[in-house]
Amino acid sequence: MLLAANRDEMLDRPWLPPGRHWPDRPFVIGGLDKLAGGSWFGLNDSGVAAGIMNRRETLGPLQGKRSRGELVLKALDHPDAKSAAEKLSELEPDLYRAFNLVIADGKEAYWLRNIGGEASSRIEKIMLAPGLSMITAYDLNDPASPRVRRYLPLLQKAPAPDPDKGDWAAWERLLASRESDEGIEGAMNVVTDFGFGTVSSLLLALPARDRAGVKPRFRFAAGRTDQTPYKEVLF
Repeated sequence: MLLAANRDEMLDRPWLPPGRHWPDRPFVIGGLDKLAGGSWFGLNDSGVAAGIMNRRETLGPLQGKRSRGELVLKALDHPDAKSAAEKLSELEPDLYRAFNLVIADGKEAYWLRNIGGEASSRIEKIMLAPGLSMITAYDLNDPASPRVRRYLPLLQKAPAPDPDKGDWAAWERLLASRESDEGIEGAMNVVTDFGFGTVSSLLLALPARDRAGVKPRFRFAAGRTDQTPYKEVLF
């Protein structure tokens, strides 16, 4: 299972790169959101990965709502993606602002969607089909997303990474791209003049569940992807 993600956020929101930041969860390695204490992406020692994204027009905290970053940690309390997705889909959707949550292991991947507002009566759980998928602040592979319209076809045409050889070159180039036909929302690497943009990026290879003892390969860029090299995350 291969995953790649850029994190777009307010530049002054404090954070720390992936590490074992939670004493009550020593089995979790992930980036720490210093403002709310959760994470935007993490991985546990069982090989389960989880990443959270805001849906459109829901950036930042809101009084009366819990931090979406805690959902990543809740997902990583489970030994496999299926049980994590099932458990989190049972949460009360109104506790959180709208989100897209991806949970994956070396066998399966799930998309949990909370559309928010009065229309959200439950958190939807969708198992991802084999092949390449892309999720932004919109729905899965949603052509309404300018980023998906431009970059999903490019990702589909790009040479697949070879994590065993450390070769992620094609994906790295796309993650660093500022090219867009539709303003910043269509760029993969976001740069603005109002304090918002791409602040980090990650590449992750999860070994198949039957490959006992094989560790994931996790690379992280602690800055804009056109300026910051990826480095291996040590376990």
